[in-house]
This record gives sequence, C-alpha cells and structure tokens, in this order.
Amino acid sequence: MELKKLQKSVDNWIKNYGVRYFDEMTNLALLMEETGELARLLARKYGEQSFKNPVSDDEVNNKIADEIGDIFFVLTCLANQMNIDIEATMTENLKKKTSRDNTRHKNNPKLL
Repeated sequence: MELKKLQKSVDNWIKNYGVRYFDEMTNLALLMEETGELARLLARKYGEQSFKNPVSDDEVNNKIADEIGDIFFVLTCLANQMNIDIEATMTENLKKKTSRDNTRHKNNPKLL
C-alpha cells in the first residue's frame, strides 16, 4: 500500500469506526504502549527473556507483525492529525540520512 493511500485509509477508518482521532497526547501514549508490546516480544524472541508458555516461531512472528501494524496505525493517526505527509517526510528523511551518513557506516570498523 502506498503511503498516501495508507493515510487516507486510516483517516477513513477513523471517520467510519473511530468517531474521531484521539488527541495527540493520547496517541503518543498509545504509541509508547504499542512500542512496549513490540519490545516485549523482541526481548523474548531475540533477547535473553523467555515466554511463560511455549510459543511457536510462526505465532511469535505473527504477533510481531501485528504490533508493527499497530505502531504504523498510531503513527499514521498522528501524522494525519498534524497534517504531515508521510511520503514527503520519508523522502526528505532519506535524503538527509544519505547526505549526512553516506560514508559513516561504511567506515565504521564495528560494522565490518
């Protein structure tokens, strides 16, 4: 899905099912909550923590994908309510990173 279409789809969902956007601070809190849920899963899949009950790799991967989707949804809500064009923002962000870091990582001995 293209980013402009994503923003429009989320806006339509909010208007049809969500009544209205939560205020920005509520959405920030929701973003932190969803990010914490993703962190919890990653800590158990890739870190030293374990699940209380056995979970298959497919189930963990599906849960991780779902949390990433939740994070994208809330970020898109924030962008929409602040009139931020995600596509334009990401294009500019990649230009900035390319200009600033075009040799930085290639010259980092820790990454070689």
